[in-house]
Amino acid sequence: MKQTLAIAALCLGLAACASTGRLSTAQKLDLYRAHAGPPQQDMPLYGSLSGWTELGESALAVWPRPSEGYLLELAGPCQGLDYAPAIGLTSRVGRVSARFDKVLVHDPTPGPMNMPCFISSIRKLDTKALRASEQELRQAQLQEREEGQQAPTR
Repeated sequence: MKQTLAIAALCLGLAACASTGRLSTAQKLDLYRAHAGPPQQDMPLYGSLSGWTELGESALAVWPRPSEGYLLELAGPCQGLDYAPAIGLTSRVGRVSARFDKVLVHDPTPGPMNMPCFISSIRKLDTKALRASEQELRQAQLQEREEGQQAPTR
């Protein structure tokens, strides 16, 4: 019950703050954290990632499958994560482990290679609830824009 109330309050707060049409990185991270389960030791990796979402310089969501997502929090800032065209994950026997494996940022610019970023925690995302919350936020933004465009007629 407490978690449901916290998620509802977070969604309302994010909707109120989202008048610009986009969520800030901090707001997105808060949304993902609200829909993440408890920390776990590892996660599966089925070859390559289906997708990933940067959530600031020290967190990201990865999608091993389109319907399966994980929130990865990193041990510190990860250089180049905010503009990287691709990432990789180290793994052992198809498992990515917290505190042992790393995020590898693929930086297309010439220069020194980026340092690997250690994964400090892995939390499974409730992807259905996350997508529902994102849809609610988009609807709230659309409604807010429509109400803002309706000028009073006099």
